[in-house]
Amino acid sequence: MSNVIQPVSRRSFLAGSAAAGALVMLHPFSARAQANQAHLRIMETTDLHVHVFPYDYYADKPNDTMGVARTASIIDAIRTEATNSILVDNGDFLQGNPMGDYMAYQRGMKDGDVHPIIKAMNTLGYDCSTLGNHEFNYGLDYMFKVLAGANFPVVCSNLTKGELAADATKDELFLKPYVILDRKVKDGSGAEHPIRIGLIGFVPPQVMTWDSRHLHGKAMTRDIVKAAQAWVPEIREQGADIVIALSHSGMGTAQAAENLENASILLAGVEGIDAIVTGHSHLDFPGPKFDKVEGLDNTKGTINGKPGVMGGFWGSHLGLIDLLLERDGNAWKVVSSTSEARPISKRVDKKVVPTVESKAAVEAAAKEEHEATLAYVRTPVGKTSAPLYSYFALVADDPSVQIVSQAQIWYIKDMLKDTEHKDLPVLSAAAPFKSGGRGGPDYYTDVPAGAVAIKNVADLYLYPNTVQAVAVTGAQVKEWLEMSAGIFNKIEAGKADQVLINPEFPSYNFDVIDGVTYKIDLAQPPKYDPKGAVLDAASNRIVDLMFEGKPIDPAAKFVVASNNYRAGGGGNFPEINASKLVFEAPDTNRDVIVRYIVDQGTINPSADSNWSFAPVAGASVIFETGPKAKDHIAEVKAVKIEPAGDGAEGFAKYRITL
Repeated sequence: MSNVIQPVSRRSFLAGSAAAGALVMLHPFSARAQANQAHLRIMETTDLHVHVFPYDYYADKPNDTMGVARTASIIDAIRTEATNSILVDNGDFLQGNPMGDYMAYQRGMKDGDVHPIIKAMNTLGYDCSTLGNHEFNYGLDYMFKVLAGANFPVVCSNLTKGELAADATKDELFLKPYVILDRKVKDGSGAEHPIRIGLIGFVPPQVMTWDSRHLHGKAMTRDIVKAAQAWVPEIREQGADIVIALSHSGMGTAQAAENLENASILLAGVEGIDAIVTGHSHLDFPGPKFDKVEGLDNTKGTINGKPGVMGGFWGSHLGLIDLLLERDGNAWKVVSSTSEARPISKRVDKKVVPTVESKAAVEAAAKEEHEATLAYVRTPVGKTSAPLYSYFALVADDPSVQIVSQAQIWYIKDMLKDTEHKDLPVLSAAAPFKSGGRGGPDYYTDVPAGAVAIKNVADLYLYPNTVQAVAVTGAQVKEWLEMSAGIFNKIEAGKADQVLINPEFPSYNFDVIDGVTYKIDLAQPPKYDPKGAVLDAASNRIVDLMFEGKPIDPAAKFVVASNNYRAGGGGNFPEINASKLVFEAPDTNRDVIVRYIVDQGTINPSADSNWSFAPVAGASVIFETGPKAKDHIAEVKAVKIEPAGDGAEGFAKYRITL
């Protein structure tokens, strides 16, 4: 591909889009702008994950916290509030709900088809997008068929077709690394001036691990910051007045390191970048979760001193950066900025209240696929004799994790029955996906006893992972569990109501291993940090680890059923990587769960309490979960849980006496 980037469509920002007679609230920059000063608004969506409608397909009911059709109303309002604006997307739009799976696995994409999320985005008139890590979940061919329907450019500067070149600007890329938008802006006096806006995109290098089955031998990734250091000077040389980074990467650290997954703070520090939109972490910046983080200013809305924003997830917020630009000769420079993540809903008396209505044109664009998805997810596959829920999945053995492990063991035993590994005991590692609060107080699995439909299976297992199995020793099983136990804070004897869960540790890395029994000693410090680095080599949180009622033999061999993410090294679990693989399935974990339910007819997912906390004298701990947990508290047998009041942002607080 050529590295010379052609300008993208010259057009004016001047057309407003609000209904006639609507009240327009001008931003202070619009009121302040003088001659040779212009107010530019950068609007961002991120991590849409196919959420067009304000509808939860897993619960099969409307949900006012999600849907780009709702975000669209804010976009319209903001385009009216300011004369000059652009709209960008920060990636992770292609996978993440049943509509995405329906399109990939049931409907498919023929040449000329336009994916429903792209239809919605085309309706809104996006100016540019970048790739997120979930764009690769269905393979490269599928991704490029989807991208072909976009009426806007998609850029990514650090995904290459082969080996990395000595000079990053000589990399053979799949997509353009950047685009330059040739536009006109109106200044404070009403005069129009040309402006050239550079947009450059980045994806986490970890996609090579997370989607190795799709990318191995076909692609490579370059460090985000190094890619920026190579390409940004060229964007400037091509005449860009301002440069905006589309960073599908979390904030991360202010300390330099190679190939960081979350590199936005460091990326913002690259000379020549004027503003940065971020995502990947499913958080909103500026916001309280980023108070006192080195490199961030929550008051000013800056990242490493540059204007920045993170616009939530699933359309929950619109990221918004307001720039006051000043004309310096024939060029523009940023003289002031504000940032906000504007929500589509709020909580009033513990209830979600929408702040905007859906835009009918956006819903209409995906209406056919929405209705087909509803029919698909409502298809029954079997029955469950007990409810499936994940409210307590981080504090006790859990039925939503139990059923995944039962299906994985059933499948792997059958797959290995005629292989050299047929005599090895099969264990299963599974983690709770809908827990830990990442998606809000209602984001938990909750399936009543009775009929089980495809929507319920998709609810149990959110990702299109494939089943894989590794061969490990008893010692490695223990270290696997030591890593998982890092989700818990150290608990001191004799102290009441200590915070149990470390919010930096993602719940999808809290693997429960079925087929063994064990206790977790919270009085011991974590052995590993959330990234897999050793914190305390002498710590032993996993105690009473037993196999078939006897202490596990450190030298014994086991097969552990898991998924391609974990078996490929995802989560940096000690010694768990592709070198241990003994089986790679063509089937997704979700398909295996469906097959298991069909085979069994009626499943019994009741948790077998194979793990629990070891006692800590005189100590109690506090954790938060969804408010509907109260309906299932009596079913948890391995630990005594009691209500402890209201938590933050609609969550409920609970106490465990250790």
